[in-house]
Amino acid sequence: MSSHHVIIWLDHVEAHIIHFTVDMSQEEIVKSHSKHLHLHVKAGNLGSGRTPENAGYFEDIVNAINDSTEILLMGPGSEKDEFMKYVAKHHKPVADNIVAALKDDHPTDPQLLAFARKYFVKLDRLNVDPVEALRHA
Repeated sequence: MSSHHVIIWLDHVEAHIIHFTVDMSQEEIVKSHSKHLHLHVKAGNLGSGRTPENAGYFEDIVNAINDSTEILLMGPGSEKDEFMKYVAKHHKPVADNIVAALKDDHPTDPQLLAFARKYFVKLDRLNVDPVEALRHA
């Protein structure tokens, strides 16, 4: 399902993607390809302490949201920021459609959808052309 609005909650393990309209929604889960489930840095170990970029995972997410024009991104850690950097570099049109990246721990899919519907109602009201709104009133 492609839709105007989509919300993505992601961490380093999986992404919950919900395409939605006012009266319907479709959920999809994209799993990470990474073998690095948790990263713990110990004193004396060499390396940056970061997992490598998970391009395959990010590409799967991009493929799921490619047709959406307003994307709300959420997640508990830095994976959403890494995703934003990746799409800015490799998929500029998708990056331009991300309206916000917000921190949130582990909501359920129904909680995500409820939050996204409220968020986009407020956002859409702010972006409405007043003349066009009066024509449809």
